[in-house]
Amino acid sequence: AAEDLDVVTQVPHAALRVYVMGQRGVDREPANAQDRAEMARLAAAGFRLVSGGTDNHLMLVDVFSKGLTGKVAEAALGKAGITVNKNGIPFDQNPPMVASGVRIGTPAVTSRGMREPEMDLIAEFIATVLAAPEDDGVAASVRDRIEVLCRKFPLYPEPRS
Repeated sequence: AAEDLDVVTQVPHAALRVYVMGQRGVDREPANAQDRAEMARLAAAGFRLVSGGTDNHLMLVDVFSKGLTGKVAEAALGKAGITVNKNGIPFDQNPPMVASGVRIGTPAVTSRGMREPEMDLIAEFIATVLAAPEDDGVAASVRDRIEVLCRKFPLYPEPRS
C-alpha cells in the first residue's frame, strides 16, 4: 500500500517511451509534422477535427458528423487492428458510453519510427474502415496492411552493432 512506501515516483509515458527506445531526446518538430499529416488526411476524408489541431499528439475526431458513433468507430477500428478510444465531443448529443468522437494518438507509432508517409497511410486506413464499419472484409484487408506496416517498424528493433 502507498502508506508503506517511503518514496513514490511517477514517470510520464513520453519519458518512458524515450528511455525504452534508447533515444537521447525527442525532436518535437518532426512529431508535430506527423500529427499535421494525419490530421490533414483525416480532414480531407471529411472528418471534422474537433480542436482544429493538437499540442499533445492527441486528436479528437468527430465521427458523428459522418453518421457514426464513437462506440461504433472504436469497435470497427479495433477489428482492423487500430486502437482508438471513443470520446465525447463538445456539446455531444450522445451519452458518454456511446459518444460522438474518437481520440487518436500518435505517440505509439512515432516511437516505432513512423513519420509523415506512414501517418498518411494510417489516416487512409482509418478512413477506409470508417467508410464501411460493418464490413469485416474491409477490416481484415486493412488489418493485413497494418501488419505489413508494423513489420517494417518493429517495437524493439535489433540493436545496432
